Amino acid sequence: MQVIKAIVLLAVLSCSPFTYAKDAGHHWQSAPHHLSALVGTTYTKDHGNAFTLGIDYEYRVSDFLGVGIVAEYAYEDLDAYTYLLVADLHITHNFIAQIGPGVEFHGSHKMEVVRLGFLYEFEASGFTLSPQLHYDYHRNHKSAVVAGLAIGMSF
Repeated sequence: MQVIKAIVLLAVLSCSPFTYAKDAGHHWQSAPHHLSALVGTTYTKDHGNAFTLGIDYEYRVSDFLGVGIVAEYAYEDLDAYTYLLVADLHITHNFIAQIGPGVEFHGSHKMEVVRLGFLYEFEASGFTLSPQLHYDYHRNHKSAVVAGLAIGMSF
């Protein structure tokens, strides 16, 4: 169900003015920093959906590669903090794959996590809007799916 919601959101947003602003967008060399805030949901088999807030910082190294950090908090029964070091692979100008290791905390319990995700950035005047879908793998624990919408800015 989460995947269907993400696909519908992507389809609706592709009709937005952000889609057509590609030429008006920034070039990464003049604004290599990108900061965004995520609002979404984290789904696990044991806990269902949990409202999620996050922040993501990226520093662009090249046309293809950005490196950064992600911090998220999943509320409700999940009550989990996730911190990741990520590589953002810019497959196209707008389509990005995100991968990286991290750690997740549930109360006093700590576990390793690896994220594989995809996002599509619509850009206008240095601001971005990006629907995102991520899979967080936890060894020896239930994995999670994070889906959401991030609003960001380049500087």
